Amino acid sequence: MRILVVGAGPAGTRCALRTAGRVPGAQVLLAGAEPALPYDRVALSKHLVGDLTQEALITHTLADLRAAGVSYRPGTRIERLDLTAREAITARGERIPYDRCVIATGSRSFRLPLPGADLPGVIAWRDLAESRQMLQVARDGGPAVVIGGGLLGLEAAVGLAARGMKVTVLHAVGWPMERQLDYDAGTLLANRLRARGLTIHMPAATVAIEGKERAEAVLLKSGERIPARLVAMCVGVRPNVDLAKVSGLEVARGIVADAAMHTSDPNVLAIGECAEVEGRLIGLVAPALEQAEIAAATIAGEAAIWAPRAESAALKVSGTHVWSGGEVAPANAEAVTLRAGESYRRLWWREGRLVGAVLYGDTSEAGFYQILIASGRPVASRADAALGQAYLKDAA
Repeated sequence: MRILVVGAGPAGTRCALRTAGRVPGAQVLLAGAEPALPYDRVALSKHLVGDLTQEALITHTLADLRAAGVSYRPGTRIERLDLTAREAITARGERIPYDRCVIATGSRSFRLPLPGADLPGVIAWRDLAESRQMLQVARDGGPAVVIGGGLLGLEAAVGLAARGMKVTVLHAVGWPMERQLDYDAGTLLANRLRARGLTIHMPAATVAIEGKERAEAVLLKSGERIPARLVAMCVGVRPNVDLAKVSGLEVARGIVADAAMHTSDPNVLAIGECAEVEGRLIGLVAPALEQAEIAAATIAGEAAIWAPRAESAALKVSGTHVWSGGEVAPANAEAVTLRAGESYRRLWWREGRLVGAVLYGDTSEAGFYQILIASGRPVASRADAALGQAYLKDAA
């Protein structure tokens, strides 16, 4: 069986390796658009800050892949799938035959449609090449502006500051990481980042990036101009569905797939951030890797379906551990808050069941709260649950 996996990110690489191990005699080809070996995209922030070398980012060498039964072609962009002939057409016009194809093209950075957004020095940070560009500009120091106060934006800001740049973060919402943190936890994090030398404007509306031959300043709606040799645009991502669209596959917000990862063509599967599985998009590595496992099982002829879990995110931002799970700050739930020094936790309850939680500083109870959210188990004492698992057991 000839199996083509398009996209050498974490999900695509995992799928290629697992498929090679499950399908006897399979010819597995992993095609990556980037001219690099598979690398840990999640660790790009550590590379930016200087904690990891570029070499340390590599997850699999050519020898590793070959030993596992996977052929790898870097710098190979697949432009279109001929679904009838079961062939993939590369940007160079080459035709690659397949019996099963897995699309794992991930997502791409969203650029705000601002005047000056295409100036040199404006970088939508997402991959290794863009990290190299940022590091090159950061060598000479000077001012940098990061547009976006989500996780990626804060990681960019901390990394550029560590490289000697004077960094300003602009965020459209009143607190950072609003998808993972509530207002109080976000405020604690913002204060910590300010103490480390970052300037943070929230809420802030960017209207233009100014400069003649390259970026020189960012103009805010308030009229303020912030000097910038480098502008990192970290305002979210969109599923990369171009290949699916031009090939005639069904696309909604992402590439439409069922729980076995099949697309509208029975010989093509989709996984990871580019896939919309039964109406659901994902944005985290863990579920993308789960989908890679399901796709490999499906190709091997096994009965497997992907069952989404309650979302959770365990993160470390500027040396501070944060965790969130389930619904963050839902309007129709009762909150219980516990705060001690720099540690903070808030739990949201609905009809005696935990539906969401945010932990800042001390995240040691994250696993316990994740189990409560996923199980839907009713809890008699919400106050005891806020103290942690040991206290809830004592109360019972």
